Amino acid sequence: MNKQPVIFCDFDGTITENDNIVAIVKHFDPPGWSGIVDDILSRRVSIRDGVGRLFALLPTARREEIVRYAIGNARIRAGFAELLNYCRENGIEFYVTSGGIDFFVYPLLAPFGIPEERIYCNGSSFAGETIEITWPHPCDEHCRTDCGMCKTTIMRRFPNDRYRRILIGDSVTDFEGAKLADLVFARSHLAERCREIGMPYVPYETFHEVVDGLREALQTGRA
Repeated sequence: MNKQPVIFCDFDGTITENDNIVAIVKHFDPPGWSGIVDDILSRRVSIRDGVGRLFALLPTARREEIVRYAIGNARIRAGFAELLNYCRENGIEFYVTSGGIDFFVYPLLAPFGIPEERIYCNGSSFAGETIEITWPHPCDEHCRTDCGMCKTTIMRRFPNDRYRRILIGDSVTDFEGAKLADLVFARSHLAERCREIGMPYVPYETFHEVVDGLREALQTGRA
């Protein structure tokens, strides 16, 4: 049986050139933010705990400034529209699996016509004095890493006896998902982690390279 190719694509640092969460807290510069980022990257704290603590540093009174900055500062990585077109033309299902936050993920993706039900990200509440992050996609019983938005939980909904799972990412937050994938496109921290354990991956800097890699994988039967 031919397996259905399905892509799980990270957002921050992957679809966008920059990490939007880090960019936001760096720009507004609340005391203590850099230590929390270091703790997340070194895995001293869980992603959910760390991201929640970062946004709890930001007052909701500055909501409009924060949202405007987040959307205006982000840059979409070259070739993203071409990747989506390639997926549509070749029957490849495309899902965004993002540890980012709804108030910037949805507006930035809106021009590309991705159905909202195929975008997984964290939520936010501006009801209190500081921003509260909500977690509509938590870890299932197979994951104990307290991801917040659990990418492996989403991927397990697409069993490997029916789907050829393809992951595109850049960060430590994508590493557990990469272990489940049949094909990994990696850069930055994710590429480093893959190299450390000898996990095969395809390097990329733009989505043009991802399209080329997908085309080759489809032709050779790797995807």
